Amino acid sequence: MAVDENTHILKWLFLDLNSYFASVEQQDRPALRGRPIAVVPMMTDSTCAIAASYEAKALGIKTGTMIYEAKKLCPELICVEARHDVYVDYHHRIFHELQNHIPITMVCSIDEVACQLLGKERVPENVMKLAHQIKKGIWDHVGPAINCSIGVASNRFLAKTASNMQKPDGLVLLQEQDLPQALFALKLTDLTGINVNMMRRLTSGGVTTVEQFYHLAPKQARAIWGNVGGERFWYQLHGHDIEESKTQKRVVGHSRVLEPALRAPDQAYTIIRQLTIKAASRLRRYELYAGQLELKVRDVDGGKWAQSARLEPSQANGDFLAKLKDLWHQMLTQTNGVYLKQVAVTLHDLQAGEHITLDLFSSKETQQSKKQDKALSDAMDHINQRYGSSTLQLGTLNKEKVGTKIAFTRIPEKEEFSD
Repeated sequence: MAVDENTHILKWLFLDLNSYFASVEQQDRPALRGRPIAVVPMMTDSTCAIAASYEAKALGIKTGTMIYEAKKLCPELICVEARHDVYVDYHHRIFHELQNHIPITMVCSIDEVACQLLGKERVPENVMKLAHQIKKGIWDHVGPAINCSIGVASNRFLAKTASNMQKPDGLVLLQEQDLPQALFALKLTDLTGINVNMMRRLTSGGVTTVEQFYHLAPKQARAIWGNVGGERFWYQLHGHDIEESKTQKRVVGHSRVLEPALRAPDQAYTIIRQLTIKAASRLRRYELYAGQLELKVRDVDGGKWAQSARLEPSQANGDFLAKLKDLWHQMLTQTNGVYLKQVAVTLHDLQAGEHITLDLFSSKETQQSKKQDKALSDAMDHINQRYGSSTLQLGTLNKEKVGTKIAFTRIPEKEEFSD
């Protein structure tokens, strides 16, 4: 673990877009500005808000609030069905504007970005001026309904913490004279990396406040945490800039919560087929091959089923659909064909093409068939990207589009909206 000892130099600027999905809707539809809105995955009171405007948040509505509860809190609540393609488009527009002011070091999520400060940018007065220029640039060139909170600190963790300390439209610098006292007013769960389960572990170790954690020894933090992550967290909390280790993509997948009209097994199967083809298309764009397909379902009564199947590393739609069909029949047999609420497919064992060992015993006919399936898959990608989503489908014609959704830190590529 490489630790930078210069703990008080302002090295990072972290930008967090406020109530991002809801703000984009208010920017794109001016009639929604100043009004309480909730962005929802589908238009039903039985779903939950995936985003809420600040007008709605002021009334107690937040991400995860059930819509039937939200409407009790605010009868005037406006529900807006999520438009993930629009959010990705605004993401690129906003981050393009940001790059007019400072290079982007790391895109952390659809609405968060970290920028490393260099030279004179590290002077407090200069970074304050820079932050105000960024905010004005977004308002002038993207839209006045798009607000952001900016945090500045000696490492990315503290800069993100600072960005959360003042919302909306905040600007907080954590400088040497502010630390560590400014952190002691926070709850442990205000810090990224401490969830409910970790809070229980810390509590059982006698740590209930940020101040108590701060005054632990690094090895104590590691012991309570249960792994080296606790020691890493301790160093970040103390302002050390720890070098990030690079990770490689491990899985590609898609999931969908099914509308009531799509919960019968036959209808759900058409959706999971499309999700599988979308995952395979992404795999080809990454120039990777997958050696395992996993199917997961959740039924309307809360029951869960999951199973995976191995296959020779492939990029071809046909190979994945064949394994999906086998797993689907297993699921139907073992669950007696129950109605489904959610379906998900995940491709595992990802490998680059140069790392794949071909089956030396496969026949020429099999090898030729695989080449043809790969060529067909590539042709489908090209046509669907050029002429629109689902212009070509394999084996079934379904008017229902599965769409593309933003999940936590993964930002869909624009091409995915035409898969």
